[in-house]
Amino acid sequence: MSPLITIAVRAARAAGDFLLRTGERLDELRVEMKGPNDFVSEADREAERRIVEIIRRAYPDHAILGEEGGAQGDVGSHGARWIIDPLDGTTNYLHGLPWYAVSIGLEIKGRLEIGVVYDPGRNELFVAERGKGARLNDRRLRVSAQTRLPGAVVGTGFPFKSHQHLDAYTETFKAVSRAGCAVRRAGSAALDLAYVAAGRFDGFWELGLQAWDIAAGVLLIREAGGVVTDIRGGDQIMKTGNVVGGTLRVHQALLDTIKPHLGADLPA
Repeated sequence: MSPLITIAVRAARAAGDFLLRTGERLDELRVEMKGPNDFVSEADREAERRIVEIIRRAYPDHAILGEEGGAQGDVGSHGARWIIDPLDGTTNYLHGLPWYAVSIGLEIKGRLEIGVVYDPGRNELFVAERGKGARLNDRRLRVSAQTRLPGAVVGTGFPFKSHQHLDAYTETFKAVSRAGCAVRRAGSAALDLAYVAAGRFDGFWELGLQAWDIAAGVLLIREAGGVVTDIRGGDQIMKTGNVVGGTLRVHQALLDTIKPHLGADLPA
């Protein structure tokens, strides 16, 4: 592994191991509400602190964008920015539901170079490096061979934090469901995207995600032979957070199914 991957993996495992231990005393955690249906616990903050500490020790001049800590440092001539979600699936975690993950991406000069998604409950480590493929633990990843929406298993997430585009999303949900898909909503976009890379899901779509939700997962899918775009088929994923991914043909079929139901005011 490259030194950058080594650090990302070390940080993800440190955070994940902490979350596992802390998950045994959920009733003792302090929890705050950041917004409607948007919670943060001391576990989120401590997991992020541990990640940042490991990264800072190895790369003190790199910039960091974390869900809890916000933007830290400037992107200098090296152009390196770590994009961190220390606990994607906080609501699941706080309710003892085993569907959450640590997500760490590295962007260099605007291009995703490294992605790590760690599921501590299953001890599954998804790792991608640009141009070098994607792996789950020691196994090479490829997206599924699915070519049609009928019979596909597709992940999604509801826009639960903001209802601004709920009507548009509901229409896309109905259209995809009517296309003959099995639709799954589990509560962690980072894991959903990793599952597309692993061939467990054939596709995925969601509106209104943040960069830390998707940075690692986007690279995982691409390095596993899949396609990820914004919801209109463009390249503004990290800007808008409106994401469609999957196998080549499932991705296109999802776009074709979703596009007629998007309002003109919905960004790509």
